[in-house]
Amino acid sequence: MRGRDRVYTAAEVRELDRTAIEDRGIPGIALMKRAGRAVFDEVRRRWPTGRSLTVVCGSGNNAGDGYIVAGLAEEAGLETALLQVGDPGKLRGDAARARDWALSVGVVTSRFAEGRAPAGEVLVDALLGTGVAGAVRPEHAAAIEWINSSRRPVVAVDLPSGISADTGAVLGKAVHATATVTFIGRKLGLFTGEGVDHAGDVVFDSLGVPEDIYDAVSGLRVLSPPPPRNRPRSAHKNQFGHVLLIGGDRGMGGAPLLAAEAALRTGAGLVSMLTRPEHCAGVLARRPEVMVRGVSEDDDVEQLFAGCTVIGVGPGLGRGSWGRALLARALSAGKPLVIDADGLNLVAEDGTEVPPASVMTPHPGEASRLLGEERITDRPAAVRALSERFANVVVLKGAGTLVAAAGELRGICIDGNPGLATAGSGDVLTGVVAGLAAQGFALREAAEAGVCLHATAGDTARQRLAPRPLIAMDIVDYLWRMAPDAA
Repeated sequence: MRGRDRVYTAAEVRELDRTAIEDRGIPGIALMKRAGRAVFDEVRRRWPTGRSLTVVCGSGNNAGDGYIVAGLAEEAGLETALLQVGDPGKLRGDAARARDWALSVGVVTSRFAEGRAPAGEVLVDALLGTGVAGAVRPEHAAAIEWINSSRRPVVAVDLPSGISADTGAVLGKAVHATATVTFIGRKLGLFTGEGVDHAGDVVFDSLGVPEDIYDAVSGLRVLSPPPPRNRPRSAHKNQFGHVLLIGGDRGMGGAPLLAAEAALRTGAGLVSMLTRPEHCAGVLARRPEVMVRGVSEDDDVEQLFAGCTVIGVGPGLGRGSWGRALLARALSAGKPLVIDADGLNLVAEDGTEVPPASVMTPHPGEASRLLGEERITDRPAAVRALSERFANVVVLKGAGTLVAAAGELRGICIDGNPGLATAGSGDVLTGVVAGLAAQGFALREAAEAGVCLHATAGDTARQRLAPRPLIAMDIVDYLWRMAPDAA
């Protein structure tokens, strides 16, 4: 179903709403009643013995959904309180009709007063919706603070109040929800940036709209791991590419080793490494399958460059003259590149041009340095800007990893868990993407498949190893369980 395999911006969801109402003839109040029913049913499913409910409403369409929830709770015999923030006289159209219905079935409303507001066993956040731009107003901020300090479970209607539907950024203050019931289309901001930490469990309800309304907008693909590919019995290693990994300045020899192991586990036929000479013995002791060579800044490595399929550069590279010299040679080698870590930091520091046949994999800090910004607050805009500036594929890591190419968002990975925020995790991703590219995946496909394999390996590791904290090698250890074999 299109609504489940994509995420949407606020503008795209408004177009879906418009299409359902104006082009398909579904009354707006009918959709609002379905939305309220979906939220109420979720509350009852999660807390079947709960006897009291407090709904916090603003003065937009989101409030209309909240009034429906309150009316259904009243009809079900729950002790129901509805707290109105702002002027209820501003409710218009379907939201006003929802309010009138709720009042007709006995819902009693009161104006929100901080410190004197009743809190039921469960709270429903129907304060703000997808149309909020800029910092939330003081009266809304006070209600959000009260919700968060109530220590009650919270179900958010469509989107936690104070979260940007498009970026996941916190707009000053934002509700921390236990669960979010989102409608028509899943909002991008629920799955990336800070929105991930505020949404809780995301429950999607299409409200029964026709499947073909999703043809009205494109949305953003939710990425998934590639299907398995069986290798022919006659296969040999040279058919699956040769990855060359460059990194490991003094004291950082583990970084390229993690990338090398990941490339092998992803299915690369051959893996070589250029690193500091003092790391070679450790690499061979740990992973004799890796063809490792210790190099200085001036060593002749052109033959190795010529013989590889793809180069991964940056893990543990350092920012000294050794790393700069090897990065310059990698950038001029004429091979597809995966650039990460200090490779990206050196590009940012020196203003270096990056060949278009490259995948860049920054985390938010590296992305901010590449863009010359203090902090990344709009993740979708940042990854688009990077892919346009460097004319290549960019992976912006973090919760809700985003992939962009040619200045356009191409996909989002919504898998993964906080355990992936561990030293060396990015080095593993470098090896995964390089390993896939070596096997014949186009660079964008390698990036998209790579972030999914990395995330699902991390999720599998967490399931098997919890409550033990993850380390990067745990991700590698589970890669082989889902990595495709590209023939």
